[in-house]
Amino acid sequence: MKTQGKVFKYPDNVDTDVIIPARYLNTPDAAELALHCMEDIDTSFVKNVKPGDVMVAGWNFGCGSSREHAPLVIKTCGTGCVIAKSFARIFYRNAINIGLPILECPEAAEEISANDEVSIDFDTGIITDITTGKTYLAQPFPSFIQNIIQSGGLLAALKESGGSGNE
Repeated sequence: MKTQGKVFKYPDNVDTDVIIPARYLNTPDAAELALHCMEDIDTSFVKNVKPGDVMVAGWNFGCGSSREHAPLVIKTCGTGCVIAKSFARIFYRNAINIGLPILECPEAAEEISANDEVSIDFDTGIITDITTGKTYLAQPFPSFIQNIIQSGGLLAALKESGGSGNE
């Protein structure tokens, strides 16, 4: 599995209230929620993001509340991957559970710039900054987690495998 797109760059400690402000959580519609993704830190994100584009961030991305809405709106916007120096643990788990590809790679997160074109090979963990020609190596997910992400999330993967999750 691969993705390629333009980079949107963010700082350390981007919390879930910045990713999707709580004032919009009165709707269960992911597409409607996604219209407000990142608006408190980057008003141009929703207007400019294209399928496959990549978020690159600093330390502790997704800190704050445990709501699954944060990775869900990032995925619903079409973001192909989030690369960060590190993720808040609950965001990390929620991202996998809803099928949002994420990679921890401090060197890539530090060096890749906003608006660079980046390609990511999820099987190998190779991140290529097409703009600069530099490559980085992130630890790829094991195949069972890649399957969850490719299936669109944990529930979809369970349905595909014939499991209900209640075994």
